Amino acid sequence: NWFRRRRVDLIEWPSQSPDLNPIEHMWEELERRLKGGRASNANQKFAQLEAAWKSIPMTVVQTLLDSMPRRCQAVIDAKGYPTKY
Repeated sequence: NWFRRRRVDLIEWPSQSPDLNPIEHMWEELERRLKGGRASNANQKFAQLEAAWKSIPMTVVQTLLDSMPRRCQAVIDAKGYPTKY
């Protein structure tokens, strides 16, 4: 209602759109780095997760952040429907 009263046009898409949620792509990167790793207990798994997370270079994070304008435009162009992201 606040937006409507102020005549702000909104695009309708799911509020949890993976197209615009960078953490979804970080989870995928983490999953790739953990592939094949087995843990015998929760502490070991946490240690693996922590090591894998720390091994993700900042260039991966920066590339993901740099892609956000393109991602936003893709969602706008797709009128909120799924994109290649």
